[in-house]
Amino acid sequence: MQKRRLPGRRPLLLAVGAGVTVAALTAGMTSALAATVFSDDFTDGDTSGWSKSGGTWTVGSGVLNQSNAGSELARQFAGQTSWTDYSVQARVRPASFGSSSALVGLAARSTSSTKMYRLALLGSGRAELQAVNGSNVTAIGSASLGVTTGTWYTLRIETSGSTIRGYVNGTQIASGSNSLAGAGRIGLVTAYASGGFDDVLVDSSGGGTPTTPPPTTTPLPTTPPPTTTPPPAGWPTPTSSQKVDATIAVSGTFDGGLKRYYGIGDGGQSESQDPMFELAAGATLRNVIIGAPAGDGVHCEGNCTLINVWWEDVGEDAATFRGGTTYTVDGGGARSASDKVFQHNGSGTVYIKNFRVENAGKLYRACGNCSTSYQRHVVIDNVIVRNTDAIAGINTNWGDTARFSRITIVGDPDRETSICVKYKGVPKGSEPTEIGEGADGVNCLYSPSDITYQ
Repeated sequence: MQKRRLPGRRPLLLAVGAGVTVAALTAGMTSALAATVFSDDFTDGDTSGWSKSGGTWTVGSGVLNQSNAGSELARQFAGQTSWTDYSVQARVRPASFGSSSALVGLAARSTSSTKMYRLALLGSGRAELQAVNGSNVTAIGSASLGVTTGTWYTLRIETSGSTIRGYVNGTQIASGSNSLAGAGRIGLVTAYASGGFDDVLVDSSGGGTPTTPPPTTTPLPTTPPPTTTPPPAGWPTPTSSQKVDATIAVSGTFDGGLKRYYGIGDGGQSESQDPMFELAAGATLRNVIIGAPAGDGVHCEGNCTLINVWWEDVGEDAATFRGGTTYTVDGGGARSASDKVFQHNGSGTVYIKNFRVENAGKLYRACGNCSTSYQRHVVIDNVIVRNTDAIAGINTNWGDTARFSRITIVGDPDRETSICVKYKGVPKGSEPTEIGEGADGVNCLYSPSDITYQ
């Protein structure tokens, strides 16, 4: 048996005898080692535990790179040829594609250097799950994702009997039955392309069945181009104040001219309070200060945009995203939220950028027990955080993702602020349970350089 591996050490690999499934091998292990049978994050600076076939491979800054874009087929293999039911995942970053059919990808059940299941990111922008037998390539399924070079994607292949599934960034893009290979090693692959690989993980769980109703899937989020707009340095002074007695309905664009609006609700956390503003699909709310009491803040009934909106004292929630697929919060800030600032009940992706949050429970929470269990995503960029328990809470069993970049946490010398908290989503009427936190390359996506402490 080869050495087990902890982060920053050499690859973890358990020897598996012929005819023995990975699940059977690991059945008697302690819970801390229960599922993981191989992992490598390349921080040791080498490829010990891997075998190369073609290409030019180097390790730098904790990433395994294949730089020969002219190589017809470059591969790195690891693991055991007797492995049967397992899942393998890795972060993959295409650097260049020589053609629309060129690929950078991940392999499972490789019985030889040319026979395997492969999840490929293609130069055409698609992701495709393939059964590869020499020059014969059969597509099990695919999806158009707009794959771009220079972007990290988390790929995962699950094998269970003859069922093969492929996932990109936590979303299933293909599933099918195929009998090409019943066992085999894992692999990292390029063909007429160059790319980087990191955070390889193999576990024995295979393709598990969720214990809660499957979520409605939504398109994968794309990270918007970085902006140079800094988060606001301070809280604005209202130009005037207006008491609100009933919800203000908004269609099109509502520009408040930095007037303070207040007067609905009890200022607390009681459920089912009316919102101050209700935005129709496609509406934009801008230059508004929401005072106290603020009821349930802002409701977005479809795609919406909130620009330079400020919450002086969050009541039930600052904003609830209920319908649509894309919601953008650009600029502004929120404070005094005893629970959460932004509640994501609908599907799709919430983008939060150039924002500041103070004295809050969470900046963002994907609903963990709504009547419909959507897969939800959040992209948080260029945000200042002060005196806040957690930045985002997501449901990993439903494939939620949270991406973070340029996060500045102020006044937290003990680093008590949680970046990404993971929950197990449950049906309506039950309470979700917290199951962990921290970056994992699959659901919680960030690196240490994305977080700055001041």
